[in-house]
Amino acid sequence: MPGKLRALGGEDVIRILSGFGFQVAGQRGSHVKLRRLGPTGERQTLHIPLHREIRRGTLRAIYQQALQYIADDELRGHFYTE
Repeated sequence: MPGKLRALGGEDVIRILSGFGFQVAGQRGSHVKLRRLGPTGERQTLHIPLHREIRRGTLRAIYQQALQYIADDELRGHFYTE
């Protein structure tokens, strides 16, 4: 059973995902596009809102999208409390 979802802002999420190799690929308004190349050369892209605090549902959706590229056991501790 996962712990409680942490309160994170856009900068926090970008910092977390940067640790997994994602880099800022662009920004449009208050949304940042993060991108990295996967092991087979495919582009992996995530969009993050630059809000002071991201709403829980949005944060959960970002987490679920990131799970496409990052293993759950590596990512969970950054988004959820124990």
